[in-house]
Parts: sequence; C-alpha cells; structure tokens
Amino acid sequence: QVQLVESGGGLVQAGGSLRLSCAASGGTFRNYALGWFRQAPGKEREFVAAINWSGGTTVYADSVKGRFTISRDNVKNTVYLQMNSLMTEDTAVYYCARKSGAASSRFREYGYWGQGTQVTVSS
Repeated sequence: QVQLVESGGGLVQAGGSLRLSCAASGGTFRNYALGWFRQAPGKEREFVAAINWSGGTTVYADSVKGRFTISRDNVKNTVYLQMNSLMTEDTAVYYCARKSGAASSRFREYGYWGQGTQVTVSS
C-alpha cells in the first residue's frame, strides 16, 4: 500500500523559510517521479514543483522559480520542498504526489497523493 505523508508545514512570516518533507512507503521509491502541489481556499489545486526519479530533472511553476527547491533522497524515501522568501500568496495546503514516468506539472498524471500540510504565511 502506497502512503505519502507530508510534514513541515506551519506558520511563518513573509520573507521566511520552511522545508516540507514527504515520506513515502510502499512501492520502490526511486522508480517514480514526485511532485508538490498546493491548494489555497477557494482556488483550484496548482502545480508547484516536480522531480524525476534520479533528481536530475526538476520542473517549477513560474510563481516559485528561484524561491523554492525540490529535492529527493532515494535512501530515505523522502522528497523535500525548500521554500525561501515566502510570500502571503504561498499560503495553501501543500500536497506531495507520485507518478510513473517523467516529472510533470499535470496533476491528473499523479496516482497517489498525501493528505497535505498547511503552510500559512503572515504579512
């Protein structure tokens, strides 16, 4: 059974940093691409970042380029999202997700999702 468990969310002031983690179990972690998505109240879920199986390819939404960094540790079966220079508009529930094949921004390609972790950025 595949499980993805996010952690690391919380309340931070604008300009601050947070690091999200997503621990995976079930299946062979290194075989899959991982992605981070977020959903703010009243808005659709949106793509944040994705990484391929080796970590050699990453994709970012324009809104987070230069501020967020996705990485993975295939020994610890964990994917990370380092978020710097946080802005109030980054406030959302952040989800990690797993897919086969290449890293992608298309959420419908992801078959497994975590429960999410809340990130709140105050002004």
